[in-house]
Amino acid sequence: MSLFGKVETDVEIKASAEKFHEVFSCRPHHISNVCPEKVQGVALHEGDWGKEGAVVCWDYVLDGKTSVAKAILEAIDMENKSVTYKVIEGDLMEHYKSIKLTIEVSPKDEGSLVHWIIQYEKLNEEIVDPHTLLQLAVDVTKDIDAQLTQA
Repeated sequence: MSLFGKVETDVEIKASAEKFHEVFSCRPHHISNVCPEKVQGVALHEGDWGKEGAVVCWDYVLDGKTSVAKAILEAIDMENKSVTYKVIEGDLMEHYKSIKLTIEVSPKDEGSLVHWIIQYEKLNEEIVDPHTLLQLAVDVTKDIDAQLTQA
């Protein structure tokens, strides 16, 4: 059994790829206003919003437990509408040696397709794959889409 893995999923949304990408690349601190029961806060610790190298602290609820993750905004690709965060501290590091989340947004004829990728290395074989984290990402995606597409 490998300690390295990847889980991924697609979520169809009604919002434009540009608007959705902007939330995760430049305005993640607004996410806690959209779904405070899932993401309780997003704070900038170093750098500038929307800039590679920014260090962002996420307060969120996973598996019914309030959790914290400090992550580096590792890459932003405005043209291909992708964002990658690498977790460097927090509750996830109790189970994973490394964990990286990538959000790719592709425009469709109507709306967009959000592709979530979580790449990780577990600390040991007993650690489960981060499927609940992926589900949280899906749920947050749907909440943001609903907010972005309100009339």
